[in-house]
Amino acid sequence: MNIILTTLNAKYIHTNLALRYLKAYAMPTYIPQIIEYTIKDPTMNIVSDLYQNKPEIIGFSLYIWNIEESIKVMRMLKQVMPDVKIIAGGPEVTYDSDYWLERVPEIDVIAIGEGERTFKQLLDVYANNGDLATVQGIAYRENEQLKFTAPGPKLDLRELPSPFRFAEDIPELGKRVTYIETSRGCPFSCQFCLSSIEVGVRYFNRDAIKEDIRYLMANGAKVIKFVDRTFNISRSYAMEMFQFLIDEHVPGTVFQFEITGDIMRPEVIQFLNENAPAGLFRFEIGVQSTNDLTNELVQRRQNFEKLSRTVTMVKDGGKIAQHLDLIAGLPEEDYDSFRNTFNDVFAMRPEELQLGFLKLLRGTGLRIQAEQYGYTYVDEAPYEIFSNNVLSFDDILRIKQTEDVLEKYWNDNRTPRTVEYIVTDVFESPFDFFQQFGTYWETRGWSRIGHQLEDLFTRLHDFLEQDGRADMDIARSLMKIDYLAHHKFQPRKVWWQDELPRETRAAIEQSLLGNPMLTGKDFTAYGLNARNIRKQTYITPIYVNPDNAELGILEKTDGFLVTVFQHGEKPDFLFLDRTLAVTR
Repeated sequence: MNIILTTLNAKYIHTNLALRYLKAYAMPTYIPQIIEYTIKDPTMNIVSDLYQNKPEIIGFSLYIWNIEESIKVMRMLKQVMPDVKIIAGGPEVTYDSDYWLERVPEIDVIAIGEGERTFKQLLDVYANNGDLATVQGIAYRENEQLKFTAPGPKLDLRELPSPFRFAEDIPELGKRVTYIETSRGCPFSCQFCLSSIEVGVRYFNRDAIKEDIRYLMANGAKVIKFVDRTFNISRSYAMEMFQFLIDEHVPGTVFQFEITGDIMRPEVIQFLNENAPAGLFRFEIGVQSTNDLTNELVQRRQNFEKLSRTVTMVKDGGKIAQHLDLIAGLPEEDYDSFRNTFNDVFAMRPEELQLGFLKLLRGTGLRIQAEQYGYTYVDEAPYEIFSNNVLSFDDILRIKQTEDVLEKYWNDNRTPRTVEYIVTDVFESPFDFFQQFGTYWETRGWSRIGHQLEDLFTRLHDFLEQDGRADMDIARSLMKIDYLAHHKFQPRKVWWQDELPRETRAAIEQSLLGNPMLTGKDFTAYGLNARNIRKQTYITPIYVNPDNAELGILEKTDGFLVTVFQHGEKPDFLFLDRTLAVTR
C-alpha cells in the first residue's frame, strides 16, 4: 500500500514527532512516507503534491493550529481522489470525535488518543479487507451510523521504536527544531489543559533516549526541545538527564525543557549554575496566573514564592534563558487581577514573557464549565475567548495591545536598557507602560504595517514624547545605546538626527588619541589611529554613563558616547565627560 503521513506545521522550522512515531511503529511491515507542509502553504499546492504521490491511505496529524486548513485539504482530496482513505488523529480530533465525523464526512476513521498501535491495526485492516470493529480506539461510520471501539491498554513506552532513525530527516536536522519526549502524561490537573486528562506519567527507556540524543547531535541537530509536560517531575531523572547532556553535549546544540518552577529544588539549580555551559539549556515555565483563587478554580497547584525563587536563582546564575507563560482570561481573573499577575511575573525580568489568551479546548474541564463562568468564545479552532463574567471584550483587546509591544520591545531584546528605565522610573508599573504604549501603537495603525529596527526606536520615541513623563535626555540616551548595541559594525544611518558637527567629532577623536585615558579606559588597547578611528567609532552626545546604566544608576551626566566597533564583535561603549572633552 502507498501510505502517506502528513500534517500542516505552524512554521517550516517545526517537525511533527507524532508522525515519526507512527512510521517507526508501522515499519517494517509498512513503510509510510512522511510529507510535512505549513499552514501558510496554498491549499491547492498541498493537494496537488499529495495527489501526485498517488496514496491509498493518508494519515493527518491534527491540532488547533492546523485543523481548519487541514479540513480544506481533506475535502479537496476526496474530490480528486474519492477512493483514498483518510485517517485523522491528534489531540484536536481525539475529543468530540463524533462532531468531527459529522462535520467532515471526508474523514473515514479517527484514531482516538495514543495512535501508534491503532494506526498499525488500521493498516492491517485495510491491507487485508478486515473489519474496522477489530481496531482498538477508533471512531468511524458504518452504514451511516457512527461507531466507536474501546481503546486498548496503554502502550509500554519502553518498547516503542525510535522515531529518529530515518535517513531522509538527516539533512534537515540542523535547520529545524527536533522534538523529543522522555515521558507521556502529566501529574497535574489544570482544567484548561488537555494534558490533565491522562492520569499518571509513563517514561520511555532512558538508555534508548540517550542513544537518540547522541545520534541527533552527531547528525547536526541544533535545537532539541523536550515536549514532556513536566520534565522535572522526577528530580532524580531530571538530574540524570541534565548530567548526561552536560557531559556529552556537542557545542552549538541547545536543549529546551518545560519545567514546573515551584518544584525545582535549589540544589538542582545550583548544580546547573555551577556545571552547565552558558546557553546549553533553555527553560519554559508556565506561571499562567498569580491569583490564588483563579489557580484554585482551575485546579492548578502553584507556590508562587517557590516559583519566584527558582526563576531568580536561574537568572542570577546567568547560564539558562527562561521563557515564562501567562494566560489571560482564566476564571475570576479580571483586568486588574491580570495586571497584578503581569507585574508579579515581570518583576523577575525573564528573558521572555509570553502573554497568551485562554482557549477553551475540546475535552478540557474548563470548556465543560464555560457557562458557569460566562465564557463567550469562538466555536472554531483555536477556540479563543471573547469574554467571561469578569473580563470584557474591551479588556481582552487592551491586553492584546499589550502583547504586541511586549513581544517587540522586551522579548526580542531590542531595548532592554530603555524599557528598564521606563518601567522602573517613569510608569506606575510595567503593565501600564506596555498597555498604554500598545494602545498608542494600535491607534497609529502601526500594527498593520511592517517595521525595521529604526522604526521601533522612532515609534517608541514618538510615544514617550507624546506621553510626557520620561526625561527625554535620559530616554534618548538609553535608546542610542540600545540601538548601537545591535550593530557589529558602524551603522550607515541612525534613527536620531546626528547632532554632532564634523569639526567637533574631529576634535574629540584627537583628544582620545592624544589622551587615551580620558574615558577611564585605555583607548590605545583598540589599536586605533588617525587613519581608522572614524571608521571604527561612532560618537554622539549622551546624558548617561553606559557603565552606570548597566548597574541601574541613571544620574544625568552630560557627555559623549564613544562606541567602538571591532572585528564584527559586539561594540564597546565608553563615556567621555563633556568637561574633559576638547572640542571646537
